[in-house]
Amino acid sequence: MDTKVVSRGFAGSLPVDSVQALASKNLKNIPSRYIRPEVEFEVVSIGESQQIPVIDMSKLDRDDEQKKLHQACKDWGFFQLINHGIADEVIEKMKIDTQEFFKLPLEEKLAYAQLPNEIEGYGQTLVRSADQKLDWNDMLFLFPLPVPLRNMRFWPTNPPSFRETFDKYSTELQKVTIYLIKRIAKNLGTDPEMLSSFFEDGVQAIRTNYYPPCAEASKVFGASPHSDSTGLTLLLQVNEVEGLQIKKDEKWVPVKPIPGALIVNIGDIIEIMSNGEYKSIEHRVVVNQEKERLSMAAFHRPKVGTEIGPLADLVRTNKAQYKTMSLEEFLRLRLSRKVRGKHLLNQMKL
Repeated sequence: MDTKVVSRGFAGSLPVDSVQALASKNLKNIPSRYIRPEVEFEVVSIGESQQIPVIDMSKLDRDDEQKKLHQACKDWGFFQLINHGIADEVIEKMKIDTQEFFKLPLEEKLAYAQLPNEIEGYGQTLVRSADQKLDWNDMLFLFPLPVPLRNMRFWPTNPPSFRETFDKYSTELQKVTIYLIKRIAKNLGTDPEMLSSFFEDGVQAIRTNYYPPCAEASKVFGASPHSDSTGLTLLLQVNEVEGLQIKKDEKWVPVKPIPGALIVNIGDIIEIMSNGEYKSIEHRVVVNQEKERLSMAAFHRPKVGTEIGPLADLVRTNKAQYKTMSLEEFLRLRLSRKVRGKHLLNQMKL
């Protein structure tokens, strides 16, 4: 597989200081590159977080749950997935190993630092210029699937169980993703085997996020507002500190994670393939003044060679709402720009 299609040559980040190391200095005033005045003035809706749909994967063979999934994808673009079949011990071990990695001294973590023109490794996402505003987080970004794509140089050997745990977790997530893609295809009225075939040998990228506490938490983003440029994202909340917010009816709605659930969201690629029936949703992360937050976002996108555009079944009687282009072209478009809302999708619209 041509790994250039994934990240190399056009997806690198400029090196920036570790936010975790910066936070450990207990600064009263944080550097201006992190200050985002808009955070304080946007409307956050309190009390609606419970309304984010909950889907029971063990019941998706029933019409009523299948309809709930359709409404969740259509109206929210986000849902919490319970009874997903991933063993508790796999998830708990992944959480422990993730926390242990971020507890390592900085010099140990830097052994896995991103290289020039690479997105993979320990560092930041798509820092393009020396004056670009930065998010208050560090990350470890890895490509676990397909297996030939793995670059073990970036896979931590400490904690010693990390690689084995990560491999198991990645494999289980892929199974859940394929199952959901088939259910989504059924709801869209297209062939489940055809749609899932794009993702079966597709690329899975897992981004482990560490959001340190911040003295000026109300003035920074853990993650700037964006939609995911993938097919489906499956997020695991690693510890109990909340921070994810989704944009609904022009307000930010906090997500209150259900213990043991995965938070699933529709990405730009599924919005395009569904011809706009399902929408990718803008979301962001805010940080806590006193506590660190950790999460793991697993992004799933189709295999190399897939055409990104509305599915043929869905434009026989309806006009196509989006352009069609190769996955490679789509990724170049995405990775050549900084993250900003749904900017990429707006460029794909006809």
